[in-house]
Amino acid sequence: MQDVFFQTLPFFLMIGLGFGAGRSGFFNAEATAYLTKFVFYFALSAMLFRFAANLSLAELFDLNFVLAYLCGSAFVYILASVIAMLRGMNIEETAVEAQCAVIGNVGFLGVPMLTLLLGTQAIGPVMLVLAVDLIVFGSLIVILITGSRDGRMSIGILGSVAMGLLKNPMIVSISLGLIWSGLRLPIPAPMNNFLAILGNAATPCALFAIGASLATKAAERPFVAGWLSLCKLVLHPLAVAITAIALFKVDPYAAAVMIAAAALPVAGNVYILAQHYGVAPQRVSASILISTTLALLTVSLVIGWVTQMN
Repeated sequence: MQDVFFQTLPFFLMIGLGFGAGRSGFFNAEATAYLTKFVFYFALSAMLFRFAANLSLAELFDLNFVLAYLCGSAFVYILASVIAMLRGMNIEETAVEAQCAVIGNVGFLGVPMLTLLLGTQAIGPVMLVLAVDLIVFGSLIVILITGSRDGRMSIGILGSVAMGLLKNPMIVSISLGLIWSGLRLPIPAPMNNFLAILGNAATPCALFAIGASLATKAAERPFVAGWLSLCKLVLHPLAVAITAIALFKVDPYAAAVMIAAAALPVAGNVYILAQHYGVAPQRVSASILISTTLALLTVSLVIGWVTQMN
């Protein structure tokens, strides 16, 4: 377990470095926003495209894997929703809190960290988790919030959800990579080297950007944020472990990757959505701050556990 902790420590030290730069003012909010854009639209997209181009859809898609992850996540999502409604939260706030409980930082933290710690073969399961998060739960929160405000479902809501997915560079890069792979096209050496150089920038830049963005967040309403962090860091990986291992008999290695991905702290894109719709952004901000801080220990424990499964 100590070895796993020291393997994960450099990733969190990079986050800490970004946090220090942001807190000191050396790296201001505008600089953080532009670095995040660089990672989101360029570096991470290059990494995902390159990985996907070397996979086939058959290698990536596993129905039992998807069902196990969906069922485990849905349990925690419903639990967080019920607790929120019992506290008197409206549908919009309930949707945001439930999103915090199940959506981890798979793109910026999971892709680079898990592929390095668990091996490059982890990229398929990690991308599948990322796709489910973006397509299913990313759509659900938009549908719930906009549907609640309009009082009904409409074609316009579904259209905006579809356009949001089509404009998401992570979805686009994975899809294009799989299409490239499906056409059995080789990646020319200069292009492959270009994608490798650009993709290699994703890991340090993404981790630094996470830390710098945390520097502007405050732990407002820490009790609620603590509960949501517990859901994300403990209950989510536990529920996914039960569904993957006991119910759907997922391949042990793929199950290990899925559980590790489920153990990641609350994703920054939940805050972006909360801020965009004006629904509890401070609560989400505190959940990201607390869960990311605690993740240094909890993620190490989970990865140490799942590596013993194989």
